[in-house]
Amino acid sequence: MTKSYQQELDFALSLVRATARVVLQYFDQGVSVVAKSDGSPVTIADKEVENTIRNAIAQKYPDDSILGEEGGETTAEKASRKWIVDPIDGTYNFARHIPIWSTLIALESEGEIVMGVVAAPAMHECFYACKGQGAFKISGDLSQEQSFQNPRSIRVSDNDSLDKSGFNFGTPDRIHKIGKWDAFTRAVLATERQRGYGDYLGFAHVFEGKSEAMLETGVKPWDLAPMKIIVEEAGGIFFDLSGGKSIYPGSCIVSNKNVANAFKDIFVNG
Repeated sequence: MTKSYQQELDFALSLVRATARVVLQYFDQGVSVVAKSDGSPVTIADKEVENTIRNAIAQKYPDDSILGEEGGETTAEKASRKWIVDPIDGTYNFARHIPIWSTLIALESEGEIVMGVVAAPAMHECFYACKGQGAFKISGDLSQEQSFQNPRSIRVSDNDSLDKSGFNFGTPDRIHKIGKWDAFTRAVLATERQRGYGDYLGFAHVFEGKSEAMLETGVKPWDLAPMKIIVEEAGGIFFDLSGGKSIYPGSCIVSNKNVANAFKDIFVNG
């Protein structure tokens, strides 16, 4: 019998409601950006949202570890579970008033991602899933509890033709840096539509069956953790570019099951 993670999911969704209004106020007012030691951007909003989420997790689940983009990893003694958090995925967009950014929360239990939430307050949508219970989308004001009362089940597409597929991708220079430019070119030429949505949106289009595949490269585990469980519960596939299923190598493809092997042939076996 599959263990239920509904309680943890409900808790994660409550964190979305608690942070949505705060992060939208920063988005509307504008924030300054500071470069971190690795060159990536951070704002006061990133730090405040992550601190809020971390503190809530530490209080509710003190025996769990926490891995976050801004605060690193806090390891609980003998912990078998880890919460993985990105307070604002898409900080570049956030700082420039582009609404394609999201708050990402996931739970890893004994090495497996079992629950994930992708909340995009400025786009008025939230995607979530937990193991064995399917994937869902809600639309509306994410700071309001009533918006979460009518979730809609989502599924990947059943398209089985690569030349009729939509192919999404993240930042092109990262694809080039990891040596996948030739494979990327083959995928572009083999598919019907190609869009560089990037960040959460490229994944979301696969979750909902609007596109068949999303390629992301050069990212961190907190960028990918919720994407993995959501696409799997929506009936799709997650694989890293070595052909495994880990979020830790930093690059992945999510797709429907019917075209997954074609993309593996291009990006893993080619």
